[in-house]
Amino acid sequence: MPLFTQDKAFAYDVVREGEEIILKIAMDTYPGVPSLEDDEAVMARTIDLIREAGNITKIVYTQRREYEYDEGQTQMLAEIARLQSQFVQEKIISYGGLQNPQQYAKLQELLLNTLKADPIGCYVMMRRMVREEEIRQESGQQLLQKSAAVLKYAVSMLGKTRLIQAVESQLAGHEPGKRELYRQVFHADVKPDFMFSKLQAAFPIDAEEIDSYQVGSTQVTIFSLPGTVQYLYHIIPPEFSLSEEQYEILDAARTIMAEHSPTKNEFVDPERARQVFSNISHDLIEELAESRSYQLRVKEIDILADILVRYTIGFGLLEIVLADEKVQDVTLNSPMGKIPLFIVHQDFGDCRTNIYPTITDAESWASKLRMASGRPLDEANPILDTELLLPGSRARVAVIAPPLNPTGLAYALRRHRDKPWTLPLFMKNKMIDGLGAGLLSFIIDGSRTMLIAGTRSAGKTAFLSSLLVEIMRKYRIITIEDTLELPVSALRNLGYNIQQMKVAAALTRGTTEVSADEGIRTTLRMGDSSLIIGEVRSTEARALYEAMRVGAMANVVAGTIHGDSPYGVYDRVVNDLGVPKTSFKATDVIIVANPVRTADGLHRVRRITQITEVRKQWENDPLAEHGFVDLMKYDVKADQLLPTPELISGESDVLKQIAANVKEWAGNWDAVWQNILLRKQVKEAIVEYAAKLGRADLLEADFVVASNDEFHRIADKVNAEAGLDTKRIFFEWNEWLKRSIKQSSGAGR
Repeated sequence: MPLFTQDKAFAYDVVREGEEIILKIAMDTYPGVPSLEDDEAVMARTIDLIREAGNITKIVYTQRREYEYDEGQTQMLAEIARLQSQFVQEKIISYGGLQNPQQYAKLQELLLNTLKADPIGCYVMMRRMVREEEIRQESGQQLLQKSAAVLKYAVSMLGKTRLIQAVESQLAGHEPGKRELYRQVFHADVKPDFMFSKLQAAFPIDAEEIDSYQVGSTQVTIFSLPGTVQYLYHIIPPEFSLSEEQYEILDAARTIMAEHSPTKNEFVDPERARQVFSNISHDLIEELAESRSYQLRVKEIDILADILVRYTIGFGLLEIVLADEKVQDVTLNSPMGKIPLFIVHQDFGDCRTNIYPTITDAESWASKLRMASGRPLDEANPILDTELLLPGSRARVAVIAPPLNPTGLAYALRRHRDKPWTLPLFMKNKMIDGLGAGLLSFIIDGSRTMLIAGTRSAGKTAFLSSLLVEIMRKYRIITIEDTLELPVSALRNLGYNIQQMKVAAALTRGTTEVSADEGIRTTLRMGDSSLIIGEVRSTEARALYEAMRVGAMANVVAGTIHGDSPYGVYDRVVNDLGVPKTSFKATDVIIVANPVRTADGLHRVRRITQITEVRKQWENDPLAEHGFVDLMKYDVKADQLLPTPELISGESDVLKQIAANVKEWAGNWDAVWQNILLRKQVKEAIVEYAAKLGRADLLEADFVVASNDEFHRIADKVNAEAGLDTKRIFFEWNEWLKRSIKQSSGAGR
């Protein structure tokens, strides 16, 4: 049963949330901001309430915003409350025992009042009184033995508390009544009352700021924390800096918006639903401001509308984190409420954040993801793989629930770029070099079959999307995924003839979705197309190789698969997934992407470590029978992908097969090699101009696709006029590049 007080300024109840026992104190009528560290009246009254309420694990003050003190801080205060109760029960300050009226009054004030409002000051004053008694004893003055014993006992007991021990080394010269030491010990996680996630808004003490930048209206700061190799990703979103008038409008708008909960149909098209809710929120906030005679600028209305949408149909603070392009992965572990959200940052690797999602957050997000995906998440289906589409970001989401996860819900999100990756972008990041990019561009144009292999978080899907950009726009593409990760919409907007297919996840049961293997076989009836498989996971591998062998050999067939080497891919495909050895030979090229760690173990970079062709003249074991031939291999010391002797000398069956279909290249390895080097030169020129001019946009898909189109047009024209002349092709393409850069710079001005 909740407990209540009659004091309006400190009305409270005790609420259980999972393992938490929360003392919630209403402070709406309190004249100041509720703060244990700054306000002795708040501390004193709170200790009284703890004595009434009994065992608690957390303190939350509500006053438009919520001010939460975690379990460690709460236990410090609870320890003081228990000690005071102990003093009262033991009657250590009874007048009969002390006899001296002045000593009685002084100790009564200290242990009944000062101890609650200023326990540190109480401890300091009592220690001074003990020293005074010791001086009296040394000078032979009359002793107040009972008072001295009470003081020493109280000082001893108070000195054992965690609060006093936390500040013991800083007590010299401390002046009772001052609150500086409390500010080092107590700090609330503050959040607006419409939020469920907790946020540690205060900057960490003794931390070093190493980076700071803006993401929209949110300030992001990266801190190096003492005593750990982990960084802190700290955000202060706009909802934490609103005026009281803005909070009032937002509260009123929330109440009105709560009357309409989004339906399953609205989540089918999340972009459309978001736009509708955004328009309604904007108009509603504008009307509420006018009715209250509040003057809000257009930008302020936009910010309030964004916040309102974020905490109605959206995903709260998670959206702000995913809006940061430097965030690559997000994980939320259970049990929620006690554990911060963790991220992987582009520049700083693994970081903890100042965000603490709650059980309410987790359950709300799970409901929205179920509606949006149409996939179950329950005891029979405790795993949900789906995608999350938000303004400015896309993410793949994996959720695990009971009974698989006995402590509740847990999330893992992989953020995808808003725009497709490109080979020049990966060259800039050193994942691949110019020659590797030129080689893969040549292989893509040669319509080969390939698998991109790697460990988790190796960048397989991102690299696959960069190869999609290399497919000429005149060819049709069909993608098959169980969780939509490839940038199909962005490619469609760039003019690609691309069809997306979504199939059932391998671990999902009880769904109406088509299985992956059936989806792949369906593509064979959909006309001449390149076939792109998001990830080869299960029984669809057989259908994929059927497509490779029977219906798609005239086009690019590509996908991703888990594996750390070409033989690892063979082992998974043949031994784990049951594809016949002879069918595996339909694979032409295996590209291996793996993370590479630095010597200190603190940093990790993504690199293409192998480009390997699969030869066909083997019977049982491609590794033992030289079925795998590396064309390029990563050199750790050079931190670069280097060509092998087989590539340099032209001993590549795959490249020879490509050349055999082109009249000018057939039997002419020099012509093939020159074309690969030409593509290398083109890619490197884009990267160099982007760096020299500070034009990051040149590396993006819209420009790279235009560049690829122009490259093919110029090559076709030059070959028709002058035959194989790579120097002329590059010259004319480079002239186009300079014109395009100049025109786009002029348009930008």
